[in-house]
Amino acid sequence: MRRLARLLLPSALLLSALPLSALPLAAEPANTVDATLDAFHAAAAKADEAAYFALMAPRFVFLGTDATERWDREAFRGFVHPYFSQGRGWAFSPRNRHVELTAGGTVAWFDELLDSASYGECRGSGVLEQIDGRWQLLQYHLTIPIPNDLAKEFVARIREAPAKPAQP
Repeated sequence: MRRLARLLLPSALLLSALPLSALPLAAEPANTVDATLDAFHAAAAKADEAAYFALMAPRFVFLGTDATERWDREAFRGFVHPYFSQGRGWAFSPRNRHVELTAGGTVAWFDELLDSASYGECRGSGVLEQIDGRWQLLQYHLTIPIPNDLAKEFVARIREAPAKPAQP
């Protein structure tokens, strides 16, 4: 047993000193973050309300493209339900995703570019936490990136728009 420990201990110490990105892909928790985000987008595209909300933590928050759109999980369900109940979902195809993990590996944050037939190029970003052994979304933020040379024009148009009350 002592001989086996002498053989394995240097390997274990070497592996524990490596950054997470140097570990084999199958050992990377980010893979399950990717799978959770892919499942989130797939459920939205299929208008599968049960699957969609199962991926969200109880204290989930959705930040939409409009400044008034800040919904907790139940308020967001109220927004989503009329669409999903009619089989109307939305398709966002993710690409160029970046995932980072805390040192403990139980919290992840991400950003991703998305392609949408309705809105063109979008960006999603957010936070997930490992809760009861599975990744759940704590926050998702959907934005429509504006090229810098168009920003002043859009800012002027936003300033001219009538103010709307904040969502619950």
